[in-house]
Amino acid sequence: MKAVYIRTSTEEQNPENQLKDIETIAGKDYVLFKDKQSAWKEDKEREAFEKLKKEITKRKINDIYVWDLDRIYRNRKKLKQFFEFCKLYKCKIHSYRQQWLEELHKIPEPFNEIMHELMLNIMGWLAEEESQKKSERIRMAVRKENGITKSYKGNKWGRKALKLEKQIIELYNQGKKYREICKEVYYWDKNNHKKYVSLGFVHKTISKFKEVNKSQEVVSQKN
Repeated sequence: MKAVYIRTSTEEQNPENQLKDIETIAGKDYVLFKDKQSAWKEDKEREAFEKLKKEITKRKINDIYVWDLDRIYRNRKKLKQFFEFCKLYKCKIHSYRQQWLEELHKIPEPFNEIMHELMLNIMGWLAEEESQKKSERIRMAVRKENGITKSYKGNKWGRKALKLEKQIIELYNQGKKYREICKEVYYWDKNNHKKYVSLGFVHKTISKFKEVNKSQEVVSQKN
């Protein structure tokens, strides 16, 4: 059975346009799975996507069609894991914007396995490089002024807060969800009581991290 998965948000194009493009490679005989989600809330559970994964584990889905691979995951590490998941259940992934995948599917056995493994290794390398770049951007966002650590906005940044934010970003880059991060990152208060960071602090830290990324990208484009 064929499945089409689309993920849209208010900032992105009309889902009907995505479907029209996808049908040029998938035809019209398919089951549709559709999520509406903000572009920056990838960690939020997607109901339709979870249903799709369950159908894959039941081996009811042989082919998945998407408009772009980032509809599945923007994070390369998570995308690689999903490719491995689909490979395990003999499910092929097709993309309107990455039609080079079709050439991969055409390769005869056993060479298709070799090429597929090569592609997954490349995706894994890209994910690792992406994670390293994000960590580097965080370090670049912190500077020293008269011996005081400050954020890229010039606000005072204590050692404790800096350490907590670094831990949060590292876990976020590993694909952890916000609430999972809250359960792993902690500190000791002045009374030596163990305290876990709040969900609000995690949201604020990751939002700031994304803002730094966007600023760095703008600078890179100008250069």
